[in-house]
Formats: sequence, C-alpha cells, structure tokens
Amino acid sequence: MLDGPVDQVAPALLGAHLVAGGVVVRLTEVEAYAGEGEDPGSHAHRGRTPRTEVMFGPAGRAYVYFTYGMHWCLNVVTGPDGRASAVLLRAGEVVDGLEAARARRPGVRDRDLCRGPARLTRTLGVTGEHDGVDLLDPLAPVRLLPGTDLPGTAVRTGPRVGVGGLGAATSWRFWLDGEPTVSPYRAAVVRPRRVRPAP
Repeated sequence: MLDGPVDQVAPALLGAHLVAGGVVVRLTEVEAYAGEGEDPGSHAHRGRTPRTEVMFGPAGRAYVYFTYGMHWCLNVVTGPDGRASAVLLRAGEVVDGLEAARARRPGVRDRDLCRGPARLTRTLGVTGEHDGVDLLDPLAPVRLLPGTDLPGTAVRTGPRVGVGGLGAATSWRFWLDGEPTVSPYRAAVVRPRRVRPAP
C-alpha cells in the first residue's frame, strides 16, 4: 500500500485513520513529496541528512519534523527502501476521542481541531519523539489504519501549500471535496533577496 510512487500513495491515504493519544482522525488532506533531485519542495531534495534519514525508508515509518520553531508536522514515508519520499498529513476529522482532542485544544471548534498539519499533530499529541515510529505496528504509539474506499470523484488535487520556486506548479496536494476540515490554500510567500552593500 505504501511502497508505490508517492503521488499515487498520497491520494490513497485519504479516508485512512490515524490513531494516537486516545484520538482517531480520518485523513481529509495530504501532500506528496518525492526525493533526491526529483522534487525541489522536498526536504530530501539534496540527499540524506540526519534530519531526512527516515525519509529513505522503509515505507510506513513516521517522518516528524519541527517547523517555524514551534510546530511539529507528521509525514508517512512511502516508496521503495533507500529512495526518499513521504506524504505530509495536512488535515483530518476527529472521529473518536473528541473529548481528548478538545482537552488538548480548548476553545477550538471541532472543525478546526486538525485543520492544518500543526493542528493535527497537536490534537494527536504527536511530537519529535515519534520520528521513525513504524505506523503499521499495531503496538506503536501512532498508528495508520486503512479507511473506507472513496469514489474517485471525491478527491481533488492542486498545488502544495507554501511551496515556491520550481516545485510550485506540482499538483501534489490532495483533499476530499467538500470536507470542512480541509485547510485553506496559501501560496508561497516570495521574499525579496537582501542585497549586501558593497565594501
């Protein structure tokens, strides 16, 4: 299921269930990222580093990284062992453990509990300690379970959130049409280059 091309595995994860911290989330939005030399938007674009090592397999591992100095993001490693690719889990609907989810994010509307990758990890209690966990192990603290089959017309695709440059045109963001838990699309912010003054 997870060892195929990342752009095919990603939409197949929609509707799957993610279980952690006493909460079950049905995935409604994901993004695909390939590896070395293939995808400028990927952390593994330039090869192996201590941060990206887990992206090189085996499939089914969790790749968890810290972003903006404050948020954790959770990915499912895909593809053949030794070749980097992963699917970012962007959003989902809490289908069980609602009280535990609300306790982690008090005052937040149920629709918004997992509406974005950082919100999803916070609701599930996922942190960097879960990096490398086997999501298919029934005893793992974070588990990925198959969901129900979805009609093909229910899946939409478009450019990835916040990815600019050469990766901006790749339509590897996938979501379930009409789902209120899907996060809003935001294009990459182009920052002007700072020019150093001449000596």
